[in-house]
Amino acid sequence: MPAYPAPYLTPAALTTFIRTALAEDVGDGDHSALAAIPAEARNRAKLLVKAEGVLAGVQLAELIFEQVDEALTMSVQLEDGARVKYGDVAFIVEGPARSILTAERLVLNCMQRMSGIATYTAHLTALLAGTKARLLDTRKTTPNFRLCEKWAVLIGGGVNHRYGLFDMIMLKDNHVDYAGGVAAAIAATHDYLRRTGRQLPIVVETRTLAEVQQALGAGGITRIMLDNMAPAQLREAVALVAGRLPLEASGGITEQTIAEVASTGVDYISVGALTHSATILDLSLKAY
Repeated sequence: MPAYPAPYLTPAALTTFIRTALAEDVGDGDHSALAAIPAEARNRAKLLVKAEGVLAGVQLAELIFEQVDEALTMSVQLEDGARVKYGDVAFIVEGPARSILTAERLVLNCMQRMSGIATYTAHLTALLAGTKARLLDTRKTTPNFRLCEKWAVLIGGGVNHRYGLFDMIMLKDNHVDYAGGVAAAIAATHDYLRRTGRQLPIVVETRTLAEVQQALGAGGITRIMLDNMAPAQLREAVALVAGRLPLEASGGITEQTIAEVASTGVDYISVGALTHSATILDLSLKAY
């Protein structure tokens, strides 16, 4: 198997995703292709780029074609992460015509969405130039498509936050309120980790400078999240923490405000819009 950039991109996870997606689309058969195309027909098609952006999903497309029919071969012209423009050809696929048609929509659905996310991620990352801030995604993803969306963020130059509820403890506002405050939530978390023998990073969301101070006082955490704080308040938090822990700004950050947020000195900026609001990059699979 080729190398993949994140631990969640395992052969098993990728195979399961593709099989589930194909089952949803193909059902008991691609009857359009079966009806109109002779079984022995062989053809080729090219992946045509129809907009400017960052290409993503090429590696996944190779796996989809392979899963549909091992007789399909793909010649890659542009790799994941390539800057593309209208008229570029990303790859050529050749083989049984029916199989090309069966794989077409899943390849396009994945690549258009992933390329849109990678393009938007690259755009926001560029706005952080000159600061130390890194761009994080969130769990605001499409159910059953998180693997692809977070992969696309990496391709666009962003950083993955936790993949799910299982690989990091994030004490958000509701956890803090239910637990009785920041200190109580952190203490309960430490007790839980001791009892269960788990070692997980702990991120604590704070809404005020007082909560930031409580998180620092409790200790034993990995990062402090600064939620919906104005730039002036973010600067105060950065001064208060004084480099003792990484700081993450979060909440309602847009491309109009991200540069100012980054200038406050925070280490990370998380943006849910990377995955929930990015528009697709227009791509087409064309027979020729």
